[in-house]
Amino acid sequence: MKITELPVAGYERVARAEEPERGWCAIIAVHDTTLGPALGGLRMWKYGSPDDALTDVLRLARGMTFKSAVARTGLGGGKAVLVGDAKKDKSDALLGWMGRFIDSFGGKYVTAEDVGTSVLDLDVIARETKHVTGRSREVGGSGDPSPFTALGTFVAIETCLAHLGAGGVRGKKVAIQGLGHVGYWLAKQLADAGAQLLVTDLEPARVERVVREMKATAVAMDAIFGVECDVFAPCALGAVLNDRTLPQLKAKVVCGAANNQLAEDRHGAELRRRGILYAPDYVVNAGGILNISVELSTGGYDAKRAEERVRGIGKSLAAVLERAKREGIPTARAADDEAMAIIRAAGASRPAAR
Repeated sequence: MKITELPVAGYERVARAEEPERGWCAIIAVHDTTLGPALGGLRMWKYGSPDDALTDVLRLARGMTFKSAVARTGLGGGKAVLVGDAKKDKSDALLGWMGRFIDSFGGKYVTAEDVGTSVLDLDVIARETKHVTGRSREVGGSGDPSPFTALGTFVAIETCLAHLGAGGVRGKKVAIQGLGHVGYWLAKQLADAGAQLLVTDLEPARVERVVREMKATAVAMDAIFGVECDVFAPCALGAVLNDRTLPQLKAKVVCGAANNQLAEDRHGAELRRRGILYAPDYVVNAGGILNISVELSTGGYDAKRAEERVRGIGKSLAAVLERAKREGIPTARAADDEAMAIIRAAGASRPAAR
């Protein structure tokens, strides 16, 4: 394994591992460990270029720092990306190799499930490193975090509607982009609560399932941005709020589980200018990491305690929305300010190094 350090300003450590003869490549980014070990999922994705992979892991790692801070998990932020097609390139050998790369960080980075990886994959990785969370319930882990991420997103949607004085989700139109693990569970909770669903996904089978089970209305991928709805919930990949899509939005609220929804910071200000309430993604989608934080806590995992912590996302988000309103700033900036204040306070309380 060839490991190359990649100096990046503002990050504690970024490293790339390669196995040239096998075509393997992965990057781990540790953004900040002021609050605790850097926890972040392992994403497997077929990136267009090495620069694309690096850009993604850096954005995701920074988001994990802020997510953990606002959610008060007692953890720092990091991320790992494994370059490749999860449906074609994944193997036990590759996952074992990734486990050894993770282990080389000595516990400074702790991995979990993400796009392209599963609880079963984590069990394979755990053969090579103990720095793995979110494993199956059978081995004492917290299992699939998706239902908890979906629950947190559902609570966040309720919080946004309450902030606008719009009541609950019953009868509201919610457009969901992406019906993977999190998107499916979010759709189910919304449907059970009486919401009207408009849904889309790259995989037709996922759309067909939600339409069949939840009486949702299918919408074309490119048309989802422009549908008349109360809430637009991005639950796929990031950067979906950009110069092309923002002018199409007719929603009153943007609140979804996808990471890094804003293509650029300025798009948060543009949403505010257009009168659309944006729920900062890393506040909304903290359910998974809160669930895992319970797994890492003293006494081990307890599902009831995890659900209580995830429901606290409503309180965290309400504080961010009120701060943005009070200071007259975009909600994304308010969330960043809240996170940085928490991190600075923790740093200031640390004993001075001798």
